[in-house]
Amino acid sequence: MASLNKVFLMGNLTRDPELRYTPGGAAVASFGLAVNRKYKQGEEVKEETCFVDITVWAKQAENCAEYLSKGSGVLVEGRLSYRSWETEEGQKRSKIEVVANNVQFLPRRGEQAGSKGGLAGNSAAPEKEPSARQAHDVVEDDVPF
Repeated sequence: MASLNKVFLMGNLTRDPELRYTPGGAAVASFGLAVNRKYKQGEEVKEETCFVDITVWAKQAENCAEYLSKGSGVLVEGRLSYRSWETEEGQKRSKIEVVANNVQFLPRRGEQAGSKGGLAGNSAAPEKEPSARQAHDVVEDDVPF
């Protein structure tokens, strides 16, 4: 049977990314992510927060450590990963975390996409819409198909 393990999360970092390197030299960064959900219960608006641990590898890990900090907004695309281990006291522990394939930096409040101050080239500047005059000047004969 086919399986699918894909996660998309958008939220804010709960702590600064922690960058480490494996003995083989691979960069790995980890950080916490808070994802909020608002909902209505009767007439009352409620909010719940889900806290998720994120792990990111390679150059993207180094970029996260350099440009992100507690409170930064991100869109994370990745997969769920289950880890288990035993403590020094012999207690069994386990956790589910997200291993990120892509971390998209989001602008802070008051910051525009593409502005200096934290997007680190992870977002393309929006293209300008053609003016009404430019759009009007296109005639059918100019279309190459």
